[in-house]
Amino acid sequence: MTTAEHPSARPTLASLRRARALFLTGRQLPAEIPEDIAAAWRRARFFGVRHDVTDPSPASRVRPSASPLPAAARPVLERIAPTLSTEQTAFMLTDERLRVLWATGLASDGLRDLSEHLVGHNSAALALRTGRRAEVHGPEHFLDLWQDVSAVSVPLRAPETGRLLGTLTVACALRAGDGPHPGAPLAEAAASAVEAELLSRSRAAERVLLDAYLRAAGQPGSAVVALDGRNRFVSEAAERLLSPEGLEALERDTMTLRLGTDPEAAARPAHGPAAAAHSSVSSAASPSHHVRLPDGIPCSAVLTPVPHLGSIIGAVAVLEPVEPAAVVPSTRTDVALAGHSVPWRHAVARAVELARCPEPLLLVGERGTGKTSLARELVADPSAFDAAEGELPACLDELVSGRPLLIRHAERLAPQDTATLNSLLDTHPGVPLLATYTPGASPGPCLQRLLDTLGARSVTLPALRERPDDIRELVTALAPHPAPGQPPLTWTLDALRALEEHPWPGNVTELAHLVRALAENRRTTGPVRRAELPDPVREGPATRPLSPMEHAERATILETLRLHGGNKARTAAALGIARATLYRKLRGYRG
Repeated sequence: MTTAEHPSARPTLASLRRARALFLTGRQLPAEIPEDIAAAWRRARFFGVRHDVTDPSPASRVRPSASPLPAAARPVLERIAPTLSTEQTAFMLTDERLRVLWATGLASDGLRDLSEHLVGHNSAALALRTGRRAEVHGPEHFLDLWQDVSAVSVPLRAPETGRLLGTLTVACALRAGDGPHPGAPLAEAAASAVEAELLSRSRAAERVLLDAYLRAAGQPGSAVVALDGRNRFVSEAAERLLSPEGLEALERDTMTLRLGTDPEAAARPAHGPAAAAHSSVSSAASPSHHVRLPDGIPCSAVLTPVPHLGSIIGAVAVLEPVEPAAVVPSTRTDVALAGHSVPWRHAVARAVELARCPEPLLLVGERGTGKTSLARELVADPSAFDAAEGELPACLDELVSGRPLLIRHAERLAPQDTATLNSLLDTHPGVPLLATYTPGASPGPCLQRLLDTLGARSVTLPALRERPDDIRELVTALAPHPAPGQPPLTWTLDALRALEEHPWPGNVTELAHLVRALAENRRTTGPVRRAELPDPVREGPATRPLSPMEHAERATILETLRLHGGNKARTAAALGIARATLYRKLRGYRG
């Protein structure tokens, strides 16, 4: 039977042998053959498995696994193995990819992998796929070698997470009777023992990792992170320094250490205060080394592995703040750099980092997010070309010779200009080209090729609605200088809240138009009040999605309200609706 749950569905061994012979000769299967067995045979044929091979999975080097399964299972299985009749029984352990990690008995030599794409249908692959005990008998197998073998497999799970870690398999000579496989109790008991050992070791390993973290974080204010691929201990100081990308980088290096291979940076021994702190983690661990963190993270990291019971269970990273680089090589104050929100700061820092190398750079963002202004801050005195205004000028020779070229609105490049740039970048990939791109319609193949080329060095600028914390700084930077003797433009808190709540579909450009219009046209003095703002900004965004008709209706009502000074009775009369209807519609837009 294919699983332990449906013994009545199992055809006789003789009928299975006849059906398998029909399948191997390309003939139709009898209706009595279960669909799951027929599907398993078809998968083997699809994978190109030969039924008559004598060495189904030739010996190959099994790469080290970060799973705790091998270390936990081996002592348990080695205690059980002497009780087996190894001349008639095989006992195997596989990982979650069905690679054989340990075997004794009939399967102790030669067999290294039970993946279906190598050996076809078998109980270990079925148990891993279904997540429960599975049996496969004789002709249910695809290989000729296993036509006289019955096997039962039990999945192994991580006790605390339930994640599948591998399988245990007991195989013996083909049995013809009904009922569970005689090796099923052994397989299930062994699996329970292995999972108990996994739980015990997991708790001990977590304690070792926590102790290493506490030793490294002994000094107040220490920036320390301990990781093992499942747990993270992060100090407050480290939380302030690291972004999610930085944590992921540390986790990748930790997993590389657990796999038994050195990360790229391992050749660089650590020195200095961070290395000294790490020496307290474990003197028995392999040497500490620097980890390369993503650009824009204001710290360096030294990673030290944490050993336990002869293997690496995790690592502790000590972080050291580094002096932030200057945001831009310019002393001018420009709106392009106004803002201290996290999304904006990260985008600008990334752009500055990439601009230090005079190679192509792509700035991506919605209309009005400040792509061109930022580009002009990044590179001094570039040649400029707006693709929306004409064809590419004859300035590419200057670009090749080293003068930066700024191309605005790359999405509107003519096909011949796009082809010219593609050819240029093929022959001169390191030219100082800056381009701005506003996503919209699907690009054609020529433009897509250009975007793919530039995408390796690209920065996406956040929309203004994604950084409302920058509104207050932006309105100050956007306001024109006051005339002599006049006070600067200021804002009430209520007006600033309205600005921060507005979605700004035109982004910074739309905000700039509003600020300049108020500065030039207002006749009152004192801070700008909420009542002076345009109706869509003053009223705030709708609190629910509106249909196109509701958008148009809302805009009409707000404009009529503005024309009548906010008087709702006159507005209702002008619109030809009852005042109660006007109130109901205004409430509806908000809820």
